[in-house]
Amino acid sequence: MNRIVGIETEYGCLVADEKAPHGADAWPGVVKNYLFNKAAAGAIDLHYRDYEEPPRNGGFLLNGGRLYLDMGHLEYSSPECLDLLDMVAYDLAGDHLLQSALQSLGATEQVAFLKNNIDHYTGATFGCHENYLMKREAQFTPQVVGALISFLATRQIFTGAGRVGQAHPLAFDFELPRPSLAPVDFQLSQRADHIVNDIYQWVQFNRAIINARDEPLADYRKYRRLHLLIGDSNMSPFATALKVGTTAAVLTLLEDGHIPADVILEDAVQATREISRDPTQQWLVRLENGRTADALDVQCRFLELAQKHLSGSDEETDWLLAQWQFTLGAIRAKPEALLGGVDWISKKWLLEAFRAEENLGWQDPWLQSLDLEYHNINPAKGLFFALEAGKSIGEFNARALAAREAAASAPPANTRARGRSAAVRHFQQSGQGSYIINWDSVSCENQAHLAMSDPFHNYEKQVQKFLQRV
Repeated sequence: MNRIVGIETEYGCLVADEKAPHGADAWPGVVKNYLFNKAAAGAIDLHYRDYEEPPRNGGFLLNGGRLYLDMGHLEYSSPECLDLLDMVAYDLAGDHLLQSALQSLGATEQVAFLKNNIDHYTGATFGCHENYLMKREAQFTPQVVGALISFLATRQIFTGAGRVGQAHPLAFDFELPRPSLAPVDFQLSQRADHIVNDIYQWVQFNRAIINARDEPLADYRKYRRLHLLIGDSNMSPFATALKVGTTAAVLTLLEDGHIPADVILEDAVQATREISRDPTQQWLVRLENGRTADALDVQCRFLELAQKHLSGSDEETDWLLAQWQFTLGAIRAKPEALLGGVDWISKKWLLEAFRAEENLGWQDPWLQSLDLEYHNINPAKGLFFALEAGKSIGEFNARALAAREAAASAPPANTRARGRSAAVRHFQQSGQGSYIINWDSVSCENQAHLAMSDPFHNYEKQVQKFLQRV
């Protein structure tokens, strides 16, 4: 990718046994404490990070990422990654950490962590946030932003995790339930119903496609960080690779001035919801220029530009472009070829098979339960893991899943996560009680401070010298 990327995943927690020693609201804290205090997975924070993050609320991990409690649920932030396979493996590392903790605690039969974005019971949503480092000089004109949002709104045709039913989150949304309309049986995206703005600064109460806060966590003179809220949490490693890889490719087109001007949506928020809910899978959207387009055609337009300007850049980019083309071609012509690769297609196939066997309607609560079980990160129980993918998808998924255990305890070698990991290990083992670790710095109170403003540098030598000094 040649671009620093990272994913933040918020996990749902399900306690299936009423006799479990803790409730669903307590288990995230139990697992967090086990990982830092017993499993020695990282160095816990000893200071306030902000008013919602008191001391010992979380900390940085040996892999350079971060794990903490966010409004009651566990959130895992991957370390900075430069390579696509690394990004997928380090995203999966969060699953591995949580599941290994449950196993060590003897709770795998009672407790499950779900890598999804909705709670069918309360209507709440929790996010999968993507972060992409960009050049500060990149021009975000209205035309450029409009085209980027068009890409993000339409990519759900291969990145959506799928969901049974629909949401009307009245506290956050302006769309009231309309009884005259037929209920939504199944839709592509879990987040689409909860997106109410195209661009907005705050995250929690006014979710937008793009979060506008300018917080690069790097040298602000050189970089900005694009923070996306629209994405679903993917169970398929292949889907995660497509989600991150295609977005990184489009950002390169943006920075190089190759963004198309003829695909801007008239209303991106409305289009996001309509694409997700369209039972015919025609995915027709209205463009700003008055034309009507198909979301698949919009994606093909971006693919064509990426093939023209990025093909031959490196082996990873060529793999990505080939898989992007294969996926867009198979979505309608041969969707069964994408089982195990595109989550909404995989989930719908499983649910339709179960519906036929049990003679169930889409409104049956049993299907909502199976919807959640698709996202169970326990390989012995999660429905995703029962799928048998085709050759190319299956091979990639197997490589990524095989790499996740190592990624849970060691950082990427080619980003500043490596230096941060060395600091985490030192403070964890030394028992020193005055450290402060951040994404872009390491400090010892009243002693020294090391800035790490370049995410492309591994800072290994600088951190070693810093630690010798303190």
